[in-house]
Amino acid sequence: MKRTKIYLGLVFAAIAGIILVAADHIDAPTSRGTSADVADFYAFEPTLGSDNTTFVVDLQSNVLPDLAYGTFDENVLTEINIDLDGDLVEDVIIQAIPRNGRMYFFGPVAPSQTGLNSQVMVGSPLGDVEISGSTATTETTNSGVQLFAGPRQDAFFFDFFQFNAVIGGMAPGGFKTADEAEDTFDGANTMSIAVEIPNSMLGTPNSQNALGVTVYKTWVTTNVKQ
Repeated sequence: MKRTKIYLGLVFAAIAGIILVAADHIDAPTSRGTSADVADFYAFEPTLGSDNTTFVVDLQSNVLPDLAYGTFDENVLTEINIDLDGDLVEDVIIQAIPRNGRMYFFGPVAPSQTGLNSQVMVGSPLGDVEISGSTATTETTNSGVQLFAGPRQDAFFFDFFQFNAVIGGMAPGGFKTADEAEDTFDGANTMSIAVEIPNSMLGTPNSQNALGVTVYKTWVTTNVKQ
């Protein structure tokens, strides 16, 4: 089995079971403007009480409406890490890596190693999907897994310019109200990877959140080939 060693870039966390978002737009200098730059990570039930979990990773966030979106870097592996026993160490991973216009997914499988290094688990294929352009393309596998990769509008509402004015001391009135604020990223794209997968393929978590709901503890990393 051939595996490719890669080096960890960025880490973002979320908790499945309730919608929880981790956001970190354009502030990682070494990955800024590339598909190694993690913007948002979502993990949630697609419908209330569903037996599936949906993971969405938004990459390359510094794309204002008047700029074109980029492409997925073939040297970057995106890895969704899932902790089942609450020790904050990944027990199961789902990987995505682009090749020749398609996004290939692997897992869910126990990682060959945990922590800062990872390997492409080519022995555990999950499926693949054509990377979308202006029209969204999805793929559903025989296991009921739905896959997507391509540009989508940035779902993160943020008044970026007012934020800069506030932290720069140029806005004595502070932040604008919800009605006055402007969504700087309205119409802008991120490069998104989405997986909807049956929970039976992930395993049974035994962790609970603050509300007493049993959840998957999950985070995403981008990894660059050494």
